[in-house]
Parts: sequence; structure tokens; C-alpha cells
Amino acid sequence: MGPKSKLTIPVVTVAVAILGAAAVYAQDKYSLISPGGIAFSDFKGYEDWAVASSARADQVLKVIVANPTMIDAYKSGAPGNGQHFPDGSKIVKLQWKPKKSAEAQFAVDVPDVFSQAFVMEKDSKRFPKTGGWGYAVFNYDAALNKFTPDAGSPADCGNACHTAVKAKDYIFHPYERR
Repeated sequence: MGPKSKLTIPVVTVAVAILGAAAVYAQDKYSLISPGGIAFSDFKGYEDWAVASSARADQVLKVIVANPTMIDAYKSGAPGNGQHFPDGSKIVKLQWKPKKSAEAQFAVDVPDVFSQAFVMEKDSKRFPKTGGWGYAVFNYDAALNKFTPDAGSPADCGNACHTAVKAKDYIFHPYERR
């Protein structure tokens, strides 16, 4: 083995180690599963789903997006027409901490730091005790650019709150016509 070969092996080994570490560090959010067994991958593509509604709490801006199954049900009148959302319906509430716009010439809050994705999916067989809905929370750490399942997020975590709107198939936010 020549001197170049002896040098090539350690260089290749270090390069492979660096690439491997980078691959491990680069998070695939869709590999995450909540403590209640809800996979983030069930919501793959949510970034491109249609906006169903929006909301503002004191310290949170929320945009609620829904998959095509749920949007179609909304458009056909659910839940106001007495119909429930069909199995396969999925909704994601995206939450940001707000900040005042520095550019607007009037007072307006805009998204600042993304903080959380609250997800719901309808599967009557899988979640029979909660009106067919499963719930999970995935927290986002902006400094690390990383999602983590919320440790206190069983599959029924949102049901206590959502029971208040049982008559609307457990959904607070109406579809906003446009």
C-alpha cells in the first residue's frame, strides 16, 4: 500500500462519518410519532393543504389547514348540515408567536416564530372513544429547526376541549368562505 492509499482511507472515513452525522442531524419530521401513536407522516403534505380557517389568541396566531377530504366535506356543508366529517379527514393547526409588523403603516400582527403543529385525524375504528378523532401535538424548536412530539400528548389529548363542540363533530373552526 502506497502513501497515497494510506492517506485516502482516513480521509474517506472522516468524510463518511461527517456525512453520516449530517444525515442523522437532519431531522425527518415525518418519522415522528406522538405518545398516543399518531404519526406525523399521516399529515405528510400539510404544507400545501388549503386554509380552512384562522384564529388569534393572546399570544398565538393560528392557521388551520385541512386535507382535501375534509375541505370537500366542509364545502358540502359539514358539520353545519348535521353531517359528520368522513374518516380520512385531517386538520392541522399551525401556531406562531406573533410580532408587530415593522413594514406595515398600521398596527398588524404577523407570524414571528413557529411553535407548534396541533393535528387531528378522523378514524372511527381507531379512535372510537373520542368521536372518531385522534389528536397530537408536535412542538417546534426554531433554534434547532426540529419538531418533537409533545410528551403530554395522548391520542385523546384534545378531546376534553373539543367536547364543547361535539355537535359540530368536535371541530371549533368553521370553513371560511372565500
